[in-house]
Amino acid sequence: MLTGVALLLLAFVAGYGLARTRSCRDALPQGRRSDEATFTTLHIAALAAPALRAGLSRDSARKAVRHLRTLLGTHAVAITSAEAVLAWDGPAGDGPRDGDVLAHARATLAAGRAQVFPGEPYAAVVVPLTVDGAVVGTLAAHDDEVSAALVRTVTEVGRWVSGQLELADLDASRQRALEAEMRALRAQISPHFIYNALTTIASFVRTNPRRARELLLDFADFARYALRRANDFTTLADELTCVDRYLLLERARFGDKLRFTVQVAPEVLPVPVPFLCLQPLVENAIKHGMRGNGGAAGEVRVVVRDAGPEAHITVEDDGAGMDPECARRMLDDEPAREGGGIGLANVDLRMRQIYGDGYGLVVETALGAGTKVRLRVPKTQLGS
Repeated sequence: MLTGVALLLLAFVAGYGLARTRSCRDALPQGRRSDEATFTTLHIAALAAPALRAGLSRDSARKAVRHLRTLLGTHAVAITSAEAVLAWDGPAGDGPRDGDVLAHARATLAAGRAQVFPGEPYAAVVVPLTVDGAVVGTLAAHDDEVSAALVRTVTEVGRWVSGQLELADLDASRQRALEAEMRALRAQISPHFIYNALTTIASFVRTNPRRARELLLDFADFARYALRRANDFTTLADELTCVDRYLLLERARFGDKLRFTVQVAPEVLPVPVPFLCLQPLVENAIKHGMRGNGGAAGEVRVVVRDAGPEAHITVEDDGAGMDPECARRMLDDEPAREGGGIGLANVDLRMRQIYGDGYGLVVETALGAGTKVRLRVPKTQLGS
């Protein structure tokens, strides 16, 4: 992604780097030449950006270096890390030795600013590449002569490259944070549910071994899904399978006191949804619905509808309900403080982080009126 600052500095490059490779464009009016140079510069930058957004590595440097050479219009361009030459683009057999390139890089790393190295037949302008304030490598442009304009151009391109590497580092940090969040999420699977499920299964071992075996397989399927090394997204079909296993285990525990219905529009089954976004809503409905009924029978209803560009999900119980202010506090609470499972606040927070504030949970409840939780999910996964 090109920011406003990046656009300005690349426009500056357009005025210098591409001017060094003029051809028949000289016959065009000045305005058209300028427009074409700007477009070409931005196009070349767009070609280099995806590789740089992968971070600084030998593979990403090799993919980006030829585009950077075209952008600068110099005889050759090199990209280095602090320890090695990662990529070189220039005429074969017509450049400095790797040892010289690395020596220039180390001198630049030590200085922390652009350096000019005279040489025969080509001089070099070498600028540091930084990520989060730390120098991680260098960009070197080799040409037959070095001017002040070339130094400024290489410096600005180096800043743009550093910006792309910064974005790559942010992407990696975000991915690490998401993976840590998923590990924490799996750790929040209610220990009370696990204990109750195993206790229920044990109660059938002597009286109904076949039933015990079926429930044990249901528990294994649920645990395999909930505790797997998950991606950020799964499908609505997989989430509903998890809910089905969960409901079967809870039905074995509560017997006829728990009734449940699941209605799903088949066309929404492939919709991508955040991992473990639905089961916590069902768990909450059973916990509060059955508890609020004072031991009487209770019903949980799950309805998934096709709503054009979205899938609309409702999880409803016919329990005692709660004060709306209490429901608001549940959503506003710290997810880690809810206890007893993943909880509504965790799902609400993740939905808002992924899709925006308009996709948080909506809780409809009142004392004596049960509780309904509504969830909206776009059919297209973010970024696809």
